[in-house]
Amino acid sequence: MRLTQLHNKNYTELNQGYQLVLPLSLEGLIPEDDSVRLLSHILEELDYTELYKAYSSTGRNPAVEPQTMFKIMTYAYSQDTYSTRKIETACRRDINFRWLLAGQSAPDHATISRFRKHYLADGVIERLFSQMVLALYDLGEIKFENAFIDGTKIEANANKYTFVWKKVILKNEDKMMDKAKKLIAEINFSEVKDFAFEKETALQSLRNILTWLHSEKESRNIEFVHGIGKKKTQLQKWVEQLEEFKERKEKYDASKELMKTRNSYSKTDHDATFMHMKDDHMRNAQLKPGYNVQIAVESEYITEVAIFQDRNDVATLIPMLNGMLEKLGKKYTNVITDSGYESEENYRYLGKSGITPYIKPQSYEIWKKTSFKKEIKRFENMQYLEEADAYVCANDRILWAKGIHHKKSASGYRAELTIYECEDCSGCTYKSKCTKAQGNRLMKLSKVFVAERAKSYNNIMTDEGIKLRVNRSIQVEGAFGVLKNDHNFNRFLTRGKNNVKTEFILLCLGYNLNKLHAKIQNERLGKHLHPVKESA
Repeated sequence: MRLTQLHNKNYTELNQGYQLVLPLSLEGLIPEDDSVRLLSHILEELDYTELYKAYSSTGRNPAVEPQTMFKIMTYAYSQDTYSTRKIETACRRDINFRWLLAGQSAPDHATISRFRKHYLADGVIERLFSQMVLALYDLGEIKFENAFIDGTKIEANANKYTFVWKKVILKNEDKMMDKAKKLIAEINFSEVKDFAFEKETALQSLRNILTWLHSEKESRNIEFVHGIGKKKTQLQKWVEQLEEFKERKEKYDASKELMKTRNSYSKTDHDATFMHMKDDHMRNAQLKPGYNVQIAVESEYITEVAIFQDRNDVATLIPMLNGMLEKLGKKYTNVITDSGYESEENYRYLGKSGITPYIKPQSYEIWKKTSFKKEIKRFENMQYLEEADAYVCANDRILWAKGIHHKKSASGYRAELTIYECEDCSGCTYKSKCTKAQGNRLMKLSKVFVAERAKSYNNIMTDEGIKLRVNRSIQVEGAFGVLKNDHNFNRFLTRGKNNVKTEFILLCLGYNLNKLHAKIQNERLGKHLHPVKESA
């Protein structure tokens, strides 16, 4: 072989003795029990009308059929391949990907990225995921009976040092407003004007004053100067200061609009919120930009996915269940969660919806301790007089209901708290253990919350409740364990809440198909709950 041949881009000339061998079809190279065959069959049955509508009816046809592209993306995520460039490489070299393409040209990374970002957006991926969940229901793998719900924090594709905090914004804005008020008062005094400046209309007021100053500049034939050694007029100084205040106010307003109910956001991904992550390798409780990912699992399959910007789980339950009802048209019989979802609002919602709650109380672990019963300040350790609506403390003194206090949550839910006050705490030998107040002991509690918590506690303590709690640990926490550890998905590749949701739903689609494949191969179809192991 002559080395001069290496300059040619076509390397087939280097293999002079190459002979074409059979089989020409890839069909015989794919094992009969390969998961790619099951994936192709299941996804073939879905309705892709919404996906095809995302494409333009005019112009050239897509490089790869949209249905085929969806199969490729789902299979890639099921095989832990998330990078568009790695997916492109797999489409060129991997036999299973070539089999899915069925003779079509391998898409490049730009086509793959565009498909994931644009064509699966606007709810297309969510509807396809819902179709697959309903397909599992038709197969008898899901019964919409027990929803095991949990959440986790996944790091965003954002710089962890580009944070913006609401408290800092509000603090700097107040300082700026004080400076602006003094400056406008100075202008009013010097120019005999009466410009008003209020916080609610600050930006418009600054614009109006700047408009007047610029008109005065023209009428007085004042020329603004710049550079070293040139003296600025008072009018120019006012204009430059007000321009700076206006720009800062616009920046503060934009930041507050991005945050809304949040306390922070990242400059590189505005939808990401700074949260505590469990995988804190530095062990310094450093906050990182991330998303609160919520899933519902039944029979080991993920049936719902939701992405939130909340740092805690309590406000995510109702939107998630409403979204599931809207997309699937199905309502679960039981909802099983950990203590992070406990609230009066959630209890009331589940009760009105006819759903049985199996929510672990936040004080469940404390109740099991012997020291808990010795805490006389807790209302659980006091005697309740139902007819009188009063509590009897450890010193046999009565706490009477004195009034009602209303508390409003961030979601707008209005809880009613009853205020109880001891009749007389003077001379009580237990007062130091009961309250730090100078006067009588005051206690606030919601009767509705106490009653609903008692119902949920009774539910989880039954044999069925214990079985469901064990399965919650196995199924939903197990699902997150597989996704984050086995699939090594600990950080999003895309930015923005919608793109992040698309990415995670693709991961869940691949997870469900892998789970169905494993159940078929292990002959575990129709197994919905794991039995509770009896202690020896």
